[in-house]
Amino acid sequence: MMDNVTSSTHVAVLKGGWSSERDVSLVSGKACGEALIGEGYQVTQIDVGHDIGQVLSALAPDVAFNALHGTWGEDGCVQGILEVLEIPYTHSGVLASALAMDKPLSKSIFSAAGLPCEESLVVPRDVAAASHQMETPYVIKPLADGSSVGVFIVEKGANRPPAALVSDEWHFGDWVMIEKYVPGRELTVAVMGGKALGVTEILSATDFYDYEAKYKEAGSRHIIPADIPQEIERRAKDMAEQAHEALGCRGVTRADFRYDDTKGKPGRLILLEVNTQPGMTPTSLVPEQAVHTGLSFGGLVRWMVEDASCRR
Repeated sequence: MMDNVTSSTHVAVLKGGWSSERDVSLVSGKACGEALIGEGYQVTQIDVGHDIGQVLSALAPDVAFNALHGTWGEDGCVQGILEVLEIPYTHSGVLASALAMDKPLSKSIFSAAGLPCEESLVVPRDVAAASHQMETPYVIKPLADGSSVGVFIVEKGANRPPAALVSDEWHFGDWVMIEKYVPGRELTVAVMGGKALGVTEILSATDFYDYEAKYKEAGSRHIIPADIPQEIERRAKDMAEQAHEALGCRGVTRADFRYDDTKGKPGRLILLEVNTQPGMTPTSLVPEQAVHTGLSFGGLVRWMVEDASCRR
């Protein structure tokens, strides 16, 4: 954790990069950079390229605020560079970031910790495209991408899997995870410093909370606090904290759930994944939950800078 953080602290905000989530990272980074300036910090915003090591070596900031999303910025890679350069940074460390980004690995850790996950299997994408590997409905996901890019829901009774799996537009790896579809509602819980902030229900304008629902105007509505039984709220918070701890996460994370109440209350709660680099605009899910607890967006990013460290 940073000692003697003051208004003279120089913060480098890392944003952009070259992953499939570049655009939303630019938005997150801009919002965080402006908020940090409002909090009195010296801020340099960096659109991250392959020369980020050299750029940071020359700049020598006191703290790196990691606003990158997706591969290279969320999977332990940039965290490793920051460790080598001994620059304190926000969010989770190398190992926790890599584990959380790898969906099958993180699910195995959640299951070992006693957290409920849905049945899944990992297969080559050409196999997944050739025939159903699981009874419909099911979900097909890239092994290591965020923001729901490359995700397909295969509806009940579908004749065959999506042909897009073997199209030239597929850039998400040669293996995919197939997971049993969980009906019901989408819930999410932010965890800050190991403590859950709240439970939000996401009402999407599309079939599920995909990239467009996350980032397009009117793509979704957020209900906080979620209108769910108290027992489910308590369990969601507990499970988010346990998942955060099981992966060894630090700083701020967000755990995503499906809440299946289609057969009546109280229903069942299924953990999907933990996001170690959640969206960070004032209207994103984590800042919304922070505001709901009385912590402003500026206060949230200030806490993250004060929490920054190496060896995370």
